[in-house]
Amino acid sequence: MTETYLSVKFAHMAFALISIAFFAVRAVWSVFEAPVLSSRWVRVSPHVIDTLLLACAVYLMVASGLYPFQQPWLTAKLLALIVYILLGTLAIKRGKTPLRRGIYALLAVVVFGYILAVAFYHSPLLF
Repeated sequence: MTETYLSVKFAHMAFALISIAFFAVRAVWSVFEAPVLSSRWVRVSPHVIDTLLLACAVYLMVASGLYPFQQPWLTAKLLALIVYILLGTLAIKRGKTPLRRGIYALLAVVVFGYILAVAFYHSPLLF
């Protein structure tokens, strides 16, 4: 592996941790209906972080030659990412009550944990 590949891999992991940490903070704000949630920086920051995260993922995919739908674990990560995004929007924006937003947030964190485990073990089954 080249130094660039390893640097991008480290950046990808760092952006993933930043993304989930900021999601958790925003989810708490959503459950407690904190006014800060409507601040411009709170609405824009996740898009910047997640764009950088996905840009790193695309680089790693192309550089390694490993692609979703060719590698079962990458397919699982991609599909779980879609579920995570849907749950995240329900947790932050679209959940009708604080309780529902909290439940969606917890489910999103579980799915994120699954994504991390799949990335670590390179297996969609985890056992």
